[in-house]
Amino acid sequence: QLPHYRDEGYLVLDGLLSPEECDALRDRMSEIIERMDVPEHCRTQFSTDHDEQLKTQGNADYFITSGDKIRFFFEKGVFDDKGEFIVPREQSLNKIGHALHAYEPLFKAVTHSPKIQNLVKNLGLINPVILQSMYIFKQPGIGGEVSPHQDATFLHTQPLGRVMGVWIALEDAALENGCLWFIPGSHNDGITRRMVRTPKGTFPLTDFIGREKNYDDKLFVPTPVKKGGAVLIHSEVVHRSAANTSDASRHVYTFHVMESQNTVWSPENWLQPTEELPFPSLYT
Repeated sequence: QLPHYRDEGYLVLDGLLSPEECDALRDRMSEIIERMDVPEHCRTQFSTDHDEQLKTQGNADYFITSGDKIRFFFEKGVFDDKGEFIVPREQSLNKIGHALHAYEPLFKAVTHSPKIQNLVKNLGLINPVILQSMYIFKQPGIGGEVSPHQDATFLHTQPLGRVMGVWIALEDAALENGCLWFIPGSHNDGITRRMVRTPKGTFPLTDFIGREKNYDDKLFVPTPVKKGGAVLIHSEVVHRSAANTSDASRHVYTFHVMESQNTVWSPENWLQPTEELPFPSLYT
């Protein structure tokens, strides 16, 4: 299977987690949401659209300081003008990130599990570290589209190609509820856009260098995954997902791993290691 990952830029692995392991992660997330206390000024909406990123994620200190914390990011249209929920809170979230792997024991155990460690060793990584983790909800009916992008736009390294996403389906990810779509082989074409921190004291807090290409829809290949399956995602492969217009959610746990040996993590990336949370080794 390794040649497929190297040639196509992604790889589906069936049955990485058992149904019971998936259910345990979902149950723990339900507990986190029940106790969720969201300050008024933090009720920011999340989007992957280029311009909206500048206005929401990039402008929000809440986002840019979330790398070593567990924070909440919401779908569009879930708050009224006063910032109050107009949908049940468990159906309001787009994602929770970006340090579940550090502070939530169950998510930490999955991230550092022998399955993941052996998988990464088979890919030849010598000193992999964990950059970030996210729980993505893809809510039924309102789960937003994720426009075509490359992870290296947000997680830039020198040289490129040192970052891999591990995307684990905690429910079936099908065409109807917004599975991933890839352009096979597009990881060989470099990147056209970077999200960078702006100089201290300036606003907005981030900006984009370059713009995303316009891609032919015909190039994208759907990648449905059964519950417990995973997708390995090269940081330069172009991928997207459609809006979820079905009545079924599409919960995912995902995290990013970087080969740290002979790799320079860009100081311009929005995500930076901190004293509280240096990027932890995957193998420990």
